[in-house]
Parts: sequence; structure tokens; C-alpha cells
Amino acid sequence: MRNDFSDTREHILDVGESIILGKGYAAVGLSEILATAEVPKGSFYHYFKSKEQFGVDLLGRYFSDYAARIDERFQNTALPARARLMGYWRQWYDNQAACSCHQQCLAVKLSGEVSDLSDAMRETLKAGMNAVIERIARCIAAGIADGSLPMHLNPQQTAQTLYQLWLGASLLTKVRKEPSALDATMASTYALLGIAPGQTN
Repeated sequence: MRNDFSDTREHILDVGESIILGKGYAAVGLSEILATAEVPKGSFYHYFKSKEQFGVDLLGRYFSDYAARIDERFQNTALPARARLMGYWRQWYDNQAACSCHQQCLAVKLSGEVSDLSDAMRETLKAGMNAVIERIARCIAAGIADGSLPMHLNPQQTAQTLYQLWLGASLLTKVRKEPSALDATMASTYALLGIAPGQTN
């Protein structure tokens, strides 16, 4: 059960995430977040000791929620692991190809921007991304075990490579405002996993 403290804190984080997805971290001041959230500026420090701490908590919350969504998808054993994994990449494609700030990933949005601004935020990004890669690796290992993915794959190395490809393609898509990088990465994903293009199960 939430109390007033956690409700207000979550509300500030919700509002801040929405604004930062549109403008970035550095371009958004606390006054804009708090005015939009209709929270007095002086009360901000009851919840966060600084804007940097707000950013750390925002990223920590994002990755916690994201990990829960990945776990729900990857633990659906009604589908072979290959189908679970490819469903994940197709959803990534759809979210990034939309070129809408509210559809896009906070990690993609902030990874290039905050890594030089804040070691604490960079470390939170690194830990969150590593946790995502680990989940992808476990899904690949499950695919090897159930026979839906080739035996020769190295789960950790393949997960690392795929995540890097998709992250880079997402950044290029933001620059180009069209999905050719995502199209190329989807084709590379099928090839790397040894799956016939378009195969879904």
C-alpha cells in the first residue's frame, strides 16, 4: 500500500520521465518538472537530494520496470525461447521505428547524454543495461536447451552483440528519423541467431 510520500515521489518521477523523454535530461530544469507536477519546488528535496539523484532514481525505476516486463515475456514457456526472443526484438523495432519520444526507451534517450555528465547516472545505466543483456543471454540459453536456437551460439556473447546492435540502431533511427538502421539490425539478428528471415516460432 502506497503512502503520501511514495505517491508524490512516483508522481514526480512520472512527470519527469515524460518531459525528459521529449527534451533530454540537461535541457529540463527542476522548476519545469515541479510546475508540471504541481508540486512546490521546496518539497522536491524531501524526495531527492539533487537533480542528479532524481536522474539516478528515474533510471533505476525505469530499469526495474523494464526488467519485470522482460521477465514476463521471457518466462512465458508456452512459447519456444526463440519466439519469445524474436517477439522482444519486434517490440523494440516497433517502439523505436515510431520515432515518437513517448514510445522510446529512456536508456536510449539518455545513454549518450548523461554518461559524461554524471558518473552515478552512468553507473545506473551500465547496471541496468547489463541486467537486460543477462536476461537476453538466459533466453538464448533456453533456446539452445529447447532446440529452437542453434547449439553453437554463445549466449552471453550473442546477447551482448545483439543488444549493442539494437542500441546503436535506435540511436541512428533518432538521427535519421526513418527505420533503415532497425531494418538492417533485424536482418542481422535473424542471421546471427541462425533463423530464417520472418520465422516467428
